[in-house]
Amino acid sequence: MKHAGAAALATVAGLIAQIRTRPGLVEKKTGVFYRKGQAFLHFHEDPKGMFVDLRNHEDWLRLHLPDDGSWITCLAELDRILGGTT
Repeated sequence: MKHAGAAALATVAGLIAQIRTRPGLVEKKTGVFYRKGQAFLHFHEDPKGMFVDLRNHEDWLRLHLPDDGSWITCLAELDRILGGTT
């Protein structure tokens, strides 16, 4: 599964805009976020659709992003991780 290119990232521009509002994240390049100097969030494109990888402590959590633009699960997991709850 390859990292998402510019065209694929354009399809989730609204989600990326919402992620940018979260404190403590640094966007090193479009759609690639770091937290406390460590890779934290990035996107993948695949024939099955778009995916986001979130660092959850030492592990990565991969979530499928629905085509309908419903990113509730992704944003909820992001907020849970940023909030420090498990």
